[in-house]
Amino acid sequence: MPPFSQPTFQERTQMAAKAKQAALKKLKAKPPLSPEVIAERKAAQLAREQKQAIAREEKRAAFEQLKAERKAAKEQAKPKLALGLTETEKKAARDARYAERKKRRK
Repeated sequence: MPPFSQPTFQERTQMAAKAKQAALKKLKAKPPLSPEVIAERKAAQLAREQKQAIAREEKRAAFEQLKAERKAAKEQAKPKLALGLTETEKKAARDARYAERKKRRK
């Protein structure tokens, strides 16, 4: 078995040129696309993009609605601070906040 020898610069450039020619030959052998196929692909891509845009808008709307619901629930859950609360009402509100915190932890 002959020992391995490093290819020279000329050999490397010749190999690169041959590889380039082979790639070009392979590319030229490929039949060109007909206008009907191109139009069909563009229509399919446009339909896919429209579906994605609709899905994105629905997701954004659902997120905004969830955000609004959470904000409304948070506002409703806030204890109404009135000046005339008795001690028992204050204790009940405090206990309700404590129970809510405990429930969120679980």
